[in-house]
Amino acid sequence: MQASRPRFLLLLALLAGLAGCAARAPSIADVKYNPGRYYDRSVRVEGVVTSAWSIPLVPVRLCRVDDGTGELTVVSRRGHVPGRGARVRVTGRLGEVGVFGGRAVGLHLEEERLTVLRW
Repeated sequence: MQASRPRFLLLLALLAGLAGCAARAPSIADVKYNPGRYYDRSVRVEGVVTSAWSIPLVPVRLCRVDDGTGELTVVSRRGHVPGRGARVRVTGRLGEVGVFGGRAVGLHLEEERLTVLRW
């Protein structure tokens, strides 16, 4: 009986670790209203592309992602930006252009990874 106790504790620790990894990604509303909590950290958001822009010969592409709680601008320096209506999962670092009057201006997500999801 004593030999099964360490296995049980190991299994319990493994399950606790997996539960922590499965933590839900923050909503865009939470990211926008609490930017200091996520600033310069890797954040994952999932939603629908509402608009996308790119300029020929300029290496920066932009899109707006809406998860139903708000919209957030995503800045991409590689590849192409998915078109309007695409469902995406974006992981990136949260940044801002500046802070004026205690409010973040130019809040955006610098894309590290973008995945187009199937409906």
